[in-house]
Amino acid sequence: MLAPFRRALVRQVRATFNDQSKGERPIQRSDNALFPRDSAIARVHGDVTSMMAGGIAALLLQMLHPGALGGVWDYSDVHDDMLGRLRRTARFIAVTTYGDRDAAEAAIAKVRRIHEQVHGKLPDGTAYRADDPHLLAWVHVAGALMFLDGWRRYGEPAMSLADQDRYFAQSGEIARRIGAHPVPQSRAGAEQLVRDFRRELRADDRARRFRDLVLDARPPSLKELPVQKLLMSAAVDLLPPWAREMHGLNSNFAAAPVRAATFGLASTLRWAFAHEAYRAAQSRGNR
Repeated sequence: MLAPFRRALVRQVRATFNDQSKGERPIQRSDNALFPRDSAIARVHGDVTSMMAGGIAALLLQMLHPGALGGVWDYSDVHDDMLGRLRRTARFIAVTTYGDRDAAEAAIAKVRRIHEQVHGKLPDGTAYRADDPHLLAWVHVAGALMFLDGWRRYGEPAMSLADQDRYFAQSGEIARRIGAHPVPQSRAGAEQLVRDFRRELRADDRARRFRDLVLDARPPSLKELPVQKLLMSAAVDLLPPWAREMHGLNSNFAAAPVRAATFGLASTLRWAFAHEAYRAAQSRGNR
């Protein structure tokens, strides 16, 4: 009786994260991936809901740095296709976490080539380059913190500090391959690096316009609007209080209902995908 509902959920999520017009299909877990199946990074990056909320929060946090925002503002189609940007980021994370090693290394090389071509000047005349190791370090640490905190809030609240450190060490491997420096190897190191970066962050007019582009992005269809609004609220709730304040997003909603609803969404999607994984395993075993 519930099977059609489960399948519909899985189809909807896959359609969101895979551009069907380009023939994209979900990334399959490989035994020849950069990381083992039971790694901390595989746990954190494997949950749909926490990654969506964490990804939106990561984008809002990253873009408080004028250099990071400059490249996105000048070279990206984010003004017209926010979903496309989030989709490309999610696919890169999936390939480098779960895909075959050769595919992961090809994706990293592609990103490096793109970064080499992204450079310009900010409104105040300051030059920026997307391949600047310092700037890449900010993008990495801001993203890693939000993805991890999303997983801890909606997937594994009791995640040990040792496993959190393992996550930073593992995700840091990708950051170093892209060219980031410095790259923290622990939760404490990540939090210290964020503190060091705070003096470089700005909440100017461009940052506020980008904030609105993210939070007011139109969903692919009206039926997805309630879920999107919930995830946006969950993302704002994930941000550090100082980042919310910089964005002018001092929460005017009650955190408890948002967290409860997002946890319910996460549990429902895990139920749907767990059944799908079981069916896929059965299919492989019958071959």
